[in-house]
Amino acid sequence: MQLIDQGILFQAEPGTRRAVLTFGTLLSLSDGGVLATLRSGPNKDSDDEAVELYRSDDGGHNWRALQLPASDHAIGGVRGSLKVCYLTEIAPGHVLAAAMLIDRESYPGKPLFNPDTEGCLPMFIVLAESRDGGESWSPWRLIPTPEELGPASLTSPVLSLSDGRLALSIETNKQYEDATRWYQRVVLLHSTDGGRNWGAPVTAGQDPSGRIFNWDQRLGLAPDGRIGAFLWTYDSEERRYLNIHRRISGDGGLTWSVAEDLGFPDQAGHPAILPDGRVVLPWVDRFQSHAIHVRVASAIDAPFDPASDLTLYSLLGTGSRDGGETTGAMLADMGLWTFGLPFAELLPDGEVLVVYYAGSEAAMDIRFARLKLT
Repeated sequence: MQLIDQGILFQAEPGTRRAVLTFGTLLSLSDGGVLATLRSGPNKDSDDEAVELYRSDDGGHNWRALQLPASDHAIGGVRGSLKVCYLTEIAPGHVLAAAMLIDRESYPGKPLFNPDTEGCLPMFIVLAESRDGGESWSPWRLIPTPEELGPASLTSPVLSLSDGRLALSIETNKQYEDATRWYQRVVLLHSTDGGRNWGAPVTAGQDPSGRIFNWDQRLGLAPDGRIGAFLWTYDSEERRYLNIHRRISGDGGLTWSVAEDLGFPDQAGHPAILPDGRVVLPWVDRFQSHAIHVRVASAIDAPFDPASDLTLYSLLGTGSRDGGETTGAMLADMGLWTFGLPFAELLPDGEVLVVYYAGSEAAMDIRFARLKLT
């Protein structure tokens, strides 16, 4: 694997509501185009944040802005801001946008995470559809989720399975003022009608004791139909991050293998899956190398070769903390991190594009790394 190009894909504008750009995502379309989304705001969490959409017709070298459906009004009775938007092409030209809506009215002026309770603001999943490759969109519609899930966090694009089902990955949370013990889990909801209706949640990862948290589940769909889930794993008793863990499902997410320690820390990004089954996994190591890396595995369940490791971004001497804080305080500190959230996508020409955010507290860009696999 070779790093053949890198730089800034979308540049921040310090001192404006586009000062901090995060949550970059990509989607290669069947017509050869590439779509990208990002979250913009004056800081990492704000009432006036927004999601932006772009399209490239030359493999990600040049981009033009498109418009997602308006979000400046109540969606399903909820008024707030969109935090992240993931895209999935479920048929040629038919793109599904799944976004996370943050309720900004129930607790006005409060931060996303409550440092005292580990709870978070009310969050909801909304969907919109495009039938012309992202040029125009339906209005957003709210996806009802069971009350037992709490505020619903979206951490991966909707999967379009080979049998026609869609699978939506949701991370559960506690309500903002809930001070009881947090039994966190990740679940999948399935739809058999193109996303209009969704079934009951199926647990994909959970520690019944409540000690280990399975955060930011990133899903990859292998050519043979298996799903790989890559998890940011946190020990709430020792107050430290563990290595990335992986689970495999061979039945569309209904059952899962036991979590496997991949041997490297700490937060996985969205993987790119090649036609031959190889997996390109970007990942963030904030507490040891202070860097964003990428590694390759020969299959969805194969080891990631340490010799394939490339460093895409490095920030040395940051003094990052690993452990010691309460979980609530650590969640609140996430707003201070100045690099992360890598997302990899296979481009039409066979190269892999990885996007991530990086910069300073005052200005964070969406940066890119272009990779060529031998």
